[in-house]
Amino acid sequence: MDEFKTIGQIIGILTLILLTILMIDITLDYLPLSTKSGFLRIKQWMFRKYPGNISKFWLTCFYIHVFTSVVVLLAGFTQFSKKLFRNKIHRNFGKLYVLVVVFLSGPTGFLMGIYANGGIWSQIAFILLSVLWITSTFYAFKLAVEKKFDRHQSMMIISYALTLSALTLRGWKYLATAVFDLDIRPMDLYRIIAWLGWVPNLLFAFVIINHNKRKNTREKSSELLD
Repeated sequence: MDEFKTIGQIIGILTLILLTILMIDITLDYLPLSTKSGFLRIKQWMFRKYPGNISKFWLTCFYIHVFTSVVVLLAGFTQFSKKLFRNKIHRNFGKLYVLVVVFLSGPTGFLMGIYANGGIWSQIAFILLSVLWITSTFYAFKLAVEKKFDRHQSMMIISYALTLSALTLRGWKYLATAVFDLDIRPMDLYRIIAWLGWVPNLLFAFVIINHNKRKNTREKSSELLD
């Protein structure tokens, strides 16, 4: 059983590393800065509809959101190593993760959600994602300060699951277009993926949290019996 668990952890780590490398590759597509690169190709309406300060501010937020995404992914990844739990690396990268999410990535994601493609349903999806992301991250930090580490871990699982929406959203898009070649209009697909990108992540986070709680309960019961 332990061997399967170890194999699963290795596969999970390798998958995350691969997806992070892909995220870095996506981010580098925006260098040098251009409004005709990557995702910005389908946001040209933004510059036509808001040709002044609004579109400039939105573009600044976009770049902040994109370029901090890699920092958040890597910093968050360090928070789940048991070897680092009592180490300064864990605390320092944890603080970096919280600062970037709460003050940079989260707020800029919220603004981008207001102007999301696909209309009201996409906008609600991305705004709700941003609010939950900022809230869970800040609350995880608060619980760590209060030394409520079990609850802190649970909130960090939720926060990082939402962080990974940057990757799962692109994964769902790839599956829908390249693998299954679904015959769905692009904007209809975008509305669906806006929710698929993070809701399954959140549900999976709750499954992990529930599993951890039951495991901790069993371990405490065993200690009492011993």
